[in-house]
Amino acid sequence: MGWIVRSEQDLYRDKWVHLTSADVELPDGRHLDHRVIRTAAPGAGAVVVDQGRVLLIWRHRFITDTHAWEIPQGSIRPGEDPADGAAREAEEETGWRPEKPLRPLVYAQPSPGIMSSEHHIYRADGATYIGPPKDAFESDKIEWVPLNEIRGLIDKQHVVAGTTLVALLYLLTEGDCNTE
Repeated sequence: MGWIVRSEQDLYRDKWVHLTSADVELPDGRHLDHRVIRTAAPGAGAVVVDQGRVLLIWRHRFITDTHAWEIPQGSIRPGEDPADGAAREAEEETGWRPEKPLRPLVYAQPSPGIMSSEHHIYRADGATYIGPPKDAFESDKIEWVPLNEIRGLIDKQHVVAGTTLVALLYLLTEGDCNTE
C-alpha cells in the first residue's frame, strides 16, 4: 500500500539540492503536507581495508557541531562511474589511492523518508600513499583504524554518520576481515 503524491511545489532549488512541499495522500485517504529533499547527484564512498585496518577521516560536521570518524565519500560527477568516484573521493580526502579494482560493498539510501540521496559504497583492499590530501579541509586527521576498534568507536559515538555506520558494520559481517 503506497503513498500517492498528488502534487509538489518548489520551495528552493540550487545546483546541489531541490526542496519541495508534497501533497501526499495516505492509504487511508488523509493528506499530508510533506517536505522532500532531492539531491543533485548520488554519492560514492570507499572503505579501504589493509592489514586489519580501515582508512578513516576525523571530521567536524557543522550542522550537528560534532566530530566523528567517517569513510571518505562525496558526490559522483556527471558521467563518472560510481567506483571511480569512490576512488577519487578517497584519494582527494586522504592522500591514499585505493587499490583497484574496487568491489561493491553496500548501497544505502540514508534517509529515504525525506530525501532522495543514494550512496554507492565500495571496498578496496589496500592503498598507496601519494601525498597530502587535495581536500585537506575535509578532515582534522586521517588514520588507519584497527577493525577490532570499530565497535568501541561506535559505542562511544565516535562513528555516527549513517552511511559510515552501514558501511563499517557491513564490512565487519563479511567474515574475511581479520580483526585480531
